Amino acid sequence: MAGLRQEVDPVEVGLDAKALDRLDQHFAHLVDERRLPGFLVSVARGGRVAHLTAHGSRDLAAGLPVEPDTLWRIYSMTKPVTAVAVLMLMEEGRLSLDDPVARHLPVFAGTRVYAGGSGDTLRTRPPEQPILLRHLLTHTAGLTFAFYRTHPVDALYLAAGLESSVPPGATLEETVDIYAGLPLQFEPGTQWNYSVASNVLGRVIEVVSGQPLDVFLAERLFRPLGMTDAGFEVDPEQAVRLAELYGDRADGDGIEPIAGLPLKGRPRFLSGSGGMVAGAPDIHRFMELLRRRGELDGVRLLSPATVELMTANHLPGGADLRAFGSRPAHDEPGNEGLGFGLGVSVVIDPARTRAPAGPGTYGWTGAATTTFFVDPGRDLTVQFYTQLRPRASHTIFPDLKRLVHEAVVG
Repeated sequence: MAGLRQEVDPVEVGLDAKALDRLDQHFAHLVDERRLPGFLVSVARGGRVAHLTAHGSRDLAAGLPVEPDTLWRIYSMTKPVTAVAVLMLMEEGRLSLDDPVARHLPVFAGTRVYAGGSGDTLRTRPPEQPILLRHLLTHTAGLTFAFYRTHPVDALYLAAGLESSVPPGATLEETVDIYAGLPLQFEPGTQWNYSVASNVLGRVIEVVSGQPLDVFLAERLFRPLGMTDAGFEVDPEQAVRLAELYGDRADGDGIEPIAGLPLKGRPRFLSGSGGMVAGAPDIHRFMELLRRRGELDGVRLLSPATVELMTANHLPGGADLRAFGSRPAHDEPGNEGLGFGLGVSVVIDPARTRAPAGPGTYGWTGAATTTFFVDPGRDLTVQFYTQLRPRASHTIFPDLKRLVHEAVVG
C-alpha cells in the first residue's frame, strides 16, 4: 500500500496468518451487516508491517473504497500528539510539568472549585493547590465535558455553550477563557476525569511557542516525522481522500452519513483535544517515534526518558481509571486495569483489563472509532480506522485487542 505496505511475512515476526485472517473476517462481517462503512487495520512488529488490510467503503453513496491513502478524522487521537508537543517544549526548558497553568495562561489564576449544590445554589471555593500542567496531561485537573451530564459542573459547561467543547465560532483562546471562568469539579490531582484539558494544553503550546497550534505541530512534529497528511485541515487534493463520517440510524437499521469536523479550510478553533485528520501512514510514523523511544529515521524529538515518563502510569498509588475516576462517569468495567500516563492510557494490570494486552501497552482512541496502541513488551504496534460515531457503546476496540492477541504466537 502506498506510504504503508506489508513489509514482512507475519510468520517471520511471530504472528499467526490464520489468526490475522480471522481479524479481517470479523470486521468485514460488520461491514457486510452495515454496521461499519469500511475499515483499515495494520499490525506491525519490530517496526515492520506484517499485516495491512483495507476493506469496504470510505464513501458509501459514491461507491469509493477504503484505500491506502484514505484520510480519517482521528478526534481524540489528537490528544497524544498534543502531549508530545508539550513534552518537546518541556525538554527545551520552556515549561515544566509542575508549572501552574496560570503561569502561562493568567486567566486561570482565579479558577475556583465546586463545593456543593447545583444551579442557583451551586457553591464554590478557592482551590487548595493550583492546576499544574501535569494535571492537564493526566486529566486530573478537575475540568470536564458537558456531555457527561452527571455533575452540576457539567450543567454549567452546557449552559456556557460547550456541548461540543467549543461555542460556535469561537477561537481556541476564547474557548479556553470560558473554561477558566467555570469551576473545577474537584480539587486538582484528586480524581481522574476525561475532559477538555488537551484544548487548554493546545493554548499553552501557542503561548509558550509564540505560534498557532497548527503551525507549531506542522513545523516541529509533522514535517520532521514525514507525517505528510496530518493536520487540522485538508486541501482540495486531500479532500477527495477524506472518508465520510457515519452514525448509527435511530431505528437500528444500519448506518447513515452525519456531519463531522469541517476540515476543509483552516478551522477557527484549533482543537488540541480532537481536531486532527491523518492517514494510517502518519500514525504509523507517530507510533514508531514512541516505540523507538523518541527517535525515527535519524530525527529525535524526545529523549528515551521522556517517552518512558509519558507512557508510565501517573495515577496516585498505581490506581486504575475506574478506582480513581470521577463517578459515575468513569465507573465502568472497561476502565479496570488501565492507568493513565501523559496523554495516553497505560495497561497496569492485564488480568483485569477488558481485553488482553501486555503490561505497559499504551495508546488512545477517537470518537469516530479509531485507535492505536503500542505494546512495548511484544514490540507490537496496531492501528485501526473507520468513521463511525456510534449511538451506544460497542466492542470494536476490545475485539481488536483480543484478535491481535490471538495472533501473537512467538
